[in-house]
Amino acid sequence: MRKEINGIIYDTELSTRDKKFTCGAPGDECGYEETLYITAEGHYFIYTNGGCKSKFPREEIHPIEHSQVREWMLSH
Repeated sequence: MRKEINGIIYDTELSTRDKKFTCGAPGDECGYEETLYITAEGHYFIYTNGGCKSKFPREEIHPIEHSQVREWMLSH
């Protein structure tokens, strides 16, 4: 997925995946995944996607500040 937010390009194919959290099994309509990425320029973002009844029912990119990364990792 590729998305531009505030002039910054976030691209899951061109960025480095750091950590992935999965809840549920493949095909679970309540399941979802959250994946932390870092761009070549050092910008962090979380890619989310899930089943139709999950808290992430569609693909989305959420920028995250470096100072928030540790908190996100510890919450999973």
